Amino acid sequence: MKEKNTEENNLMEKIVSLCKRRGFIFQGSEIYGGLAGTYDWGHYGVALKNNIKQNWWKKFVDNRRDMYAVDASILMNSKVWEASGHVAGFSDPLVECEKCHHRFRADQIEDIKKCPDCGGKLGETRQFNMMFATKIGAMEDSASTVYLRPETAQGIFVNFKNTVDAFHPKLPFGIAQIGKAFRNEITPRDFLFRLRELEAMEVEYFIRSENWEKYFEYWKDEMNEWMEEIGIDMSRVHELEVRDEDRAHYSKRTVDFEFDFPFGRKELFGLAYRTNFDLTSHGLEYIDEERGEKIVPHVIEPALGVDRAVLALLLSTYAEDERDGEVRSYLKFKPNIAPIICAVSPLLKNKPELVEYANTKVYAPLKAEFGRVAWDDNGNIGKRYRRQDEIGTPFCIVIDFDTLTDDTVTVRDRDTGEQERIKIDELISYIKDKLY
Repeated sequence: MKEKNTEENNLMEKIVSLCKRRGFIFQGSEIYGGLAGTYDWGHYGVALKNNIKQNWWKKFVDNRRDMYAVDASILMNSKVWEASGHVAGFSDPLVECEKCHHRFRADQIEDIKKCPDCGGKLGETRQFNMMFATKIGAMEDSASTVYLRPETAQGIFVNFKNTVDAFHPKLPFGIAQIGKAFRNEITPRDFLFRLRELEAMEVEYFIRSENWEKYFEYWKDEMNEWMEEIGIDMSRVHELEVRDEDRAHYSKRTVDFEFDFPFGRKELFGLAYRTNFDLTSHGLEYIDEERGEKIVPHVIEPALGVDRAVLALLLSTYAEDERDGEVRSYLKFKPNIAPIICAVSPLLKNKPELVEYANTKVYAPLKAEFGRVAWDDNGNIGKRYRRQDEIGTPFCIVIDFDTLTDDTVTVRDRDTGEQERIKIDELISYIKDKLY
């Protein structure tokens, strides 16, 4: 067991190191010592995150007839959070050490009497509201308190009437949103797992109450299908039926999709049947014109976090093998999810004829077609391959002296290392076949 824990910890260290080294993710405010629970996304991290979001949007919004989009404001009227119960009840159990004054979530430590850091005595458990409060208005004494939203769902619920009035959707229908949320976590930790600033991809799917079980199972299947589509290792995903006493007060049924992280099996995504709690709290209803009745629809909520999706994907795709006597690390992203689809390299960067050919006849057309194409002429070919492998680039395309005579290039596969010669006028269709 100890060896397995060490191996898992090493894996996490390798992932964090790779993310910084290759420009995926950096510690927030790093040059000033950092800020716990915040991370900045580098060039490849932004690309990876956007690919995940676009894939989610395509499946759950663009490819459907019953889905409508919103992008609600992060700052909302405080009455929203009062009505939803967040002002009174959005809290975690907090304990503080009387000796070192470090704070911990009481439900995440083994002994709530003894400090895990210094061994000192822990004080009494108290509830800590996790919402970030700020002031809005020109004068401090007359300013109103507002909150950075702790979830994106309420932005959907308060726009329910606007969406119905604008589009007249028939039940069932959904409203989708991707956006930031903020939580003043007591102990942010485990890289991207527990953050103070996070991004959510959520659907609130409005239904008649008698159909909730059918749609709950439907959305469970959709979530599993999407995870597999983007490349999450499904052998590490487990469904947990959340017990009555552990569910949110608004939920009648919740299933957590848990993932085997190096730090334990923890929640990745969630699916909740929120009943009609939220619409009732906001005093909203739906008029069924065909049936001539007013109802308060019930809600199924598939909620997926962008940051945890990235972390699960990094852990699912990280691999090592031995090539030429050296250990090679690489990310086995699916081509449509990878930050870079292919990298173009002239064999020698000091040969103008190779550089010119590679630039104008290979790189430029591929860049125009796919966008996510890299130019790499730094170091020898072996180093370029290793660099692109760690980025997760599926294909490396090399222009050599034979290219100048036969218009073929070498295409190397990231996972197998196998190489084949492809005519340049067939490159785009070759990559499209692999991509889709």
